[in-house]
Amino acid sequence: MARSNTKVVFFEGKSFNVFEDVYEPSEDTLLLAENLVLGCDEIVLDVGTGCGILAVISALKARRVLAIDINPSAVRCTTLNAEAYRVSEKMDVVRGDLFGPFKEGEVFDLILFNAPYVPTEEEEEKGWAARMWSGGKTGRKLIDPFVAYAGQYLKEDGRILLVQSTLSDVEQTLMKLKKQGFAARILAEKKVFFETISLIEARR
Repeated sequence: MARSNTKVVFFEGKSFNVFEDVYEPSEDTLLLAENLVLGCDEIVLDVGTGCGILAVISALKARRVLAIDINPSAVRCTTLNAEAYRVSEKMDVVRGDLFGPFKEGEVFDLILFNAPYVPTEEEEEKGWAARMWSGGKTGRKLIDPFVAYAGQYLKEDGRILLVQSTLSDVEQTLMKLKKQGFAARILAEKKVFFETISLIEARR
C-alpha cells in the first residue's frame, strides 16, 4: 500500500510510486529507460534502483531482474511497484551497496546504473535525500568503484548501461572502461541546464 506522501511518475503510459525519501526519476533515469533494449532470456542487475522504474520495465521483458539499493525505503518502494505490475516472481529486491551482497561467480547479461554524479562536499552528503544524487568531491565517489568491479559480475557477452553527467568527467569513465577491456561509447545524450547527461554503453 502506498504512503500518503507518495508521488506518482509516468513513463510510456505506466505509473510508478515514488516514496518521499526515494530518488524521483528525472531526465537521467528517463534517458536510460528510453534506450533500454532487452531480450526475453536476459538476466538484469539494476544498481541503485531507487523506486524500481528501470527494474520493473526490465522485468516486463527480461527473464530475471535483481534490483539493489542501499536505501531501505527504495527497497520497499521497488517492491511495491513490482507487485503493482505483477513481476515480483521475476524480481529479487535487496538492500546493499553496489556489489556488496553478491556471491563470487554471480553474473548478469546487463548491468544498469544511474549513478549519483553531482560533485558535493562531505557535509552535503548526509541523509538519504543527499545520497540520492551526491557523488562526492569529484562526482565519482560511486562511479569509480562501479567501473572497477562491474566486469566481475558481467557475462562474457554482457553489457553495461551507465548514466552520468559532464559534471563528473564522462571522458574519464570511458577511458577507465576501456582499460578494463570494454568497448565503451556514448549511446545517447541529453542537455539539461548547465550539464549534459550521458548514457554510456560498455560491452566486452
